[in-house]
Amino acid sequence: MNRPPAAGGERLAAAPFNPAPLAAVYEVRTLSTDAEREEAAALVQDRQRWLVLRGLPVPAQADVPALFRDPQTKPAGLFEDGKLLACMIPEHGPGLGWGEGPCLFLGCVHTLPGQPDDITRLVTLWASDFAARQGLPVVRAEALARHPLDADPIAALLRRLTDMGWSIQGSGTGREGDRVARLELAAEHRSGLSTLIGCRVHAPETTPEDRGSA
Repeated sequence: MNRPPAAGGERLAAAPFNPAPLAAVYEVRTLSTDAEREEAAALVQDRQRWLVLRGLPVPAQADVPALFRDPQTKPAGLFEDGKLLACMIPEHGPGLGWGEGPCLFLGCVHTLPGQPDDITRLVTLWASDFAARQGLPVVRAEALARHPLDADPIAALLRRLTDMGWSIQGSGTGREGDRVARLELAAEHRSGLSTLIGCRVHAPETTPEDRGSA
């Protein structure tokens, strides 16, 4: 049945259809509440227990869960549908004693125990893009390495990380006094990443070391 013409002899124009933008599957955001920071501390404790049961190293000195409970550290978390998958402490170019120039440093990166490398890959993609948006050329991180870098279990981890784009910058003493593998990742603007990973992370503050060298 034909619709009658509108007043004035003109047919009604169809309203344009504008679909709502799809929400990102994942989100990285600053942990701004006590509950979120406590959840991150619990994830760290679970991850450390998981590592110990498998004879894998955990930091000898730092109380890592306490760092995530401290709001002054401004930790961040990777979430999927409200579930915390990983947590870390992003910083702007702290004094590492290795690597030249400013960087985004990812400290204390922890993922859910027993989770696949997909979570680490998501953190890698986000960190590379976030650093680029902050005007920083590289991302740096440290991985505990109590054994030579060509021996498992650290060798297997480093192979997976290099497959994701990280480069190995040798080994040495880390920020907390442990022996670590030094990791570096080029910053890269990743157009369209926001459809996969939303970002609500506060820009990391410049450390006193950076301000003094500016």
